[in-house]
Amino acid sequence: MSEQESLKSSSVRNRGGVQRVEGKLRASVERGDYYEAHQMYRTLFFRYMSQAKHAEARELMYNGALLFFSYNQQNSAADLSMLELESLEKSGAKVDDETLEHLAKLFSLMDPNSPERVAFVSRAIKWSSGGSGKLGHPKLHQLLALTLWKEQNYSESRYHFLHSSDGEGCAQMLVEYSSARGFHGEVDMFVAQAVLQFLCLKNKTSALVVFTTYTQKHPSIEKGPPYVQPLLNFLWFLLLAVDGGKLTVFTVLCEQYQPSLKRDPMYNEYLDRIGQLFFGVPPKQSSSYGGLLGKKPRYLSVFVTQVPQVDNQLIEFVVA
Repeated sequence: MSEQESLKSSSVRNRGGVQRVEGKLRASVERGDYYEAHQMYRTLFFRYMSQAKHAEARELMYNGALLFFSYNQQNSAADLSMLELESLEKSGAKVDDETLEHLAKLFSLMDPNSPERVAFVSRAIKWSSGGSGKLGHPKLHQLLALTLWKEQNYSESRYHFLHSSDGEGCAQMLVEYSSARGFHGEVDMFVAQAVLQFLCLKNKTSALVVFTTYTQKHPSIEKGPPYVQPLLNFLWFLLLAVDGGKLTVFTVLCEQYQPSLKRDPMYNEYLDRIGQLFFGVPPKQSSSYGGLLGKKPRYLSVFVTQVPQVDNQLIEFVVA
C-alpha cells in the first residue's frame, strides 16, 4: 500500500471513529444528560489534541456545539465553541472559507447578550488575521455583519461591514438602519460616515459601492447626482477627487462644504486622515488635537457661510 493510500485509509478510520463517538454523545444529550455529555466532549477534545488529531478535535467540538445549541444549552455550547478556537490556535490551521463559516455559525447561535460571545468573536477575529496584525479576515467580518444585521444590531453590524469588502451589503444595511432608527434629515449622514471611514481604511472601491448603492436604494433620496443634500454632493465630489489625487481640489472641496461638514465633528478628523492617504497632506506635527485625527484639519483656511451650488464650473474643477 502506498503512503498516500495509507493516509487516506487512516483518515477514513478516524472519521468512522469520530462518528461512533458522536453517536454515543448525541444519545447522552438526547436523554438529558447534558453535564455528563459536556464533560465527555472535553475529555475527548484534550485526548485528540494530545494525539495531534486537530481536525478530529475541531469536528467533534463543532458538531457538539451545534447539538448543545439545539437543546438550548448555551453554556456548554459556548464552551465547546471556545475549544474549537483553541484547536485552531494551537494547531496553526490555515484560514479557509469553511472554517470561517463554522465560526460565524457558532457566533450566530450564541446568546447576543452573553459575555462568552464577546470573548469568542474577539478570539475568532484575532485568529482569522493569520498573525498579520490586521483587523481580522474580511470574509469573517462580512459573515458577522450579516448576523448582527439580522439581529438589528446595526451599529456593530456597520463596524464589521467596514472591515469586510462588502460595500453593497453595508449600504443595504444602512438603508434599513436609517429608515428604522434615523430622522428624515439624517439620511445623508448615515452614508457619509461609512464613506469617510472606508476611505480612512484605504478602501476606495467599497467607499464608492456603499455610496452608489445607498443613494440609489434609499427611498428618501432623490436620484442624482447632483443631490438635494449638499453632504451627498460633497461625497460624490470627494470620491471623484480621490482618483485624481490633487490637493488643490481636495482643499477647495473641504472649504466650500464646511457648513455641511460641521454637522458632525468627526468629519474633519476623517478628512485629515484622507488628506494624508490620498492627497499628500503631511501628518500633523502637533499632538494638541484630540480624538482620532485632530479637531481641525490644517488644510482648512477659509470658511464660507453658504452652501455652494453644484454647477458646471465646480464639476469641471473637480474632474479636471
